[in-house]
Amino acid sequence: MEKKRFAEASKIVWLGFVANVILTLLKLLAGILGRSAAMVADAIHSISDFMTDLVIAGSLKVAAKPRDGNHKYGHGKVETLAAAFVGGVLCAVGAGILYSGVKSIIGHFGDQPLNKPGMVAFYAAVISILIKELLFRYTLVTGRQINSNVLIANAWHHRSDVYSSLGTLLGIGGAIFLGPRFVILDPLAAIIVSFFIFKVAIGVMREALLELIETSLPHQKEQEILQLAGKVEGVHEPHDLKTRKIGSNIAIDMHILVRKDLNVEEAHDITVRLEKCLREKYGKGTHISVHTEPL
Repeated sequence: MEKKRFAEASKIVWLGFVANVILTLLKLLAGILGRSAAMVADAIHSISDFMTDLVIAGSLKVAAKPRDGNHKYGHGKVETLAAAFVGGVLCAVGAGILYSGVKSIIGHFGDQPLNKPGMVAFYAAVISILIKELLFRYTLVTGRQINSNVLIANAWHHRSDVYSSLGTLLGIGGAIFLGPRFVILDPLAAIIVSFFIFKVAIGVMREALLELIETSLPHQKEQEILQLAGKVEGVHEPHDLKTRKIGSNIAIDMHILVRKDLNVEEAHDITVRLEKCLREKYGKGTHISVHTEPL
């Protein structure tokens, strides 16, 4: 299952990598030829994209490794760490675009007036939006299907590119079609886009960091686990539940009451039925620890 999951995730990541390399070259060339500060900033954003893809591909390969003597819960946290890294890269990209936009505006009112961008930059922004939106949707659907935090984070990275290119498109379009007085719309669009990127980055980092500090599953999910356990034959009053996420899997630790007149083998059979029930619901990779107490 992990090998199949890794193969599917890797296919998506490498597809994104190739697209990002092509888009980076296209946008950088269009930004230079079209004299667009926003397009050049967008190209720099895309450079961070394919560098991030390489990190994600490596993390998925490590996360797919089976449990070993030093990692008895598997390597799923590596995937979560990579998701946090993606969020950090997004923050850095947002800060870079914000700085570049502010610098261009200050320069425009000083001794470095902005040039009117060319149509080549406008067309490059349109192409970038179409490709990145397709990548976002494909990556997000796949990430949810295989329950991969890092793929979902990377999908939102693609969506941040859509925001970036959309802002670039509006800025370049305004500067081209509204006349020389509106050339400032180009870097202004880049500044607005940076705040959209910050919003996405904070959301991605928050979810990854919550998992890294062993935050429990949502209350509703824990109640669902207790209710499911309570329906297993022989299980009484499941309690003292502890949960956490480990990459794409979850860990469940709980106490249950069993009749005190049962022998060890009968009590063991109850825990086996409980573990089977939970794994059928939450996946074969679910880590389960059950402590029995006499009723």
